[in-house]
Amino acid sequence: MSNASQEPTESYHFTQAVVLPGTEPQDLWVADGLIVEGPVSDAVTISDPCWVMPGLVDAHCHIGLGPDGAVDRDTATAQAQADLDVGVMLIRDAGSPADTRWVHDQSELPRLLRSGQHIARAKRYLRNLAVEVEPADLVEQVRHEARSGDGWVKLVGDWIDRSVGDLARLWPADVAEQAIDAAHEEGARVTAHCFGEESVAELVNAGIDCIEHGTGLSDDAITAMAQRGTALVPTMINLDNFPDYAAAGASKFPRYSAHMLDLHARRHRTIGTAIEAGVQVYSGTDAGTVVAHGRVIDEIDALAKLGGSEFALGAASWRARKWLGAGVVTPGASADFVVYSDDPRRDLSTLRRPTLRVLRGRAL
Repeated sequence: MSNASQEPTESYHFTQAVVLPGTEPQDLWVADGLIVEGPVSDAVTISDPCWVMPGLVDAHCHIGLGPDGAVDRDTATAQAQADLDVGVMLIRDAGSPADTRWVHDQSELPRLLRSGQHIARAKRYLRNLAVEVEPADLVEQVRHEARSGDGWVKLVGDWIDRSVGDLARLWPADVAEQAIDAAHEEGARVTAHCFGEESVAELVNAGIDCIEHGTGLSDDAITAMAQRGTALVPTMINLDNFPDYAAAGASKFPRYSAHMLDLHARRHRTIGTAIEAGVQVYSGTDAGTVVAHGRVIDEIDALAKLGGSEFALGAASWRARKWLGAGVVTPGASADFVVYSDDPRRDLSTLRRPTLRVLRGRAL
């Protein structure tokens, strides 16, 4: 992960810190921007009992993207700041038309893992968002995005096909498999936007690393994901918008509208089945277009209704960080964490009342 230049940091000693997902109080030391073994002679001592959460993760977020496409640097900064304000310290950007490499040098903003641009076909996705190629050029474009991003490539797996009036896949299965293999050769992982049934089944079988949304998952596809270790970022708070998407297309595309309403009606059962099957599920808001930034706690609340509080917290913190290659609160790791006066596992509303946020060893 990229290391931004840092301002001078304080040293801290928390004497009664319960570091989640642990349960026992311990001494926690911070110096030079890192978690350290201690003792540290000049550390500021914080003796009140506290619960420490590894910095929150939004694993499906769009920094640099707005409803009309790319946004300017000031707007992108405000987006990242809104996420940081609620404790998000690591963002996997799931596609943006803006070049946001500059975020890597901003020590006051969350760390960012860029996926580059969405890859779609012409007239088969939202305007001004994706780089558009035909299947014959998909492998080459995937290699380009893999080389220019931070370890991830984002495909648009399905979208409305006006010729059939419903959701349909964008890529032939064999071409998608070749593209995924090419990304892996470049050292990148691949994720894909999938609402419907066909695309998600084919992409899971093609060896994709992650699925976004996943409302069309069948039991067989869920089983395959659990066996293969394919991750799922369902973006529950965006799935709540499906009735609006259905209404917008109802007059011209009634099949699509009915399909979206059906996917919405069974979304909890579908995602709940994936959780029960052992699919690795992580938090993501889909912020950037219809969803505002800074809503990861709403996503945690939604996941908790399906898998319980500790499951949802892990999906947005320690499990997600390990999945994305980031450290947690252990010696040698960057000091990125949020402090609470109560245990958020007992009451998720505690997440909305942090007592301290520490990013790269600096108290915010």
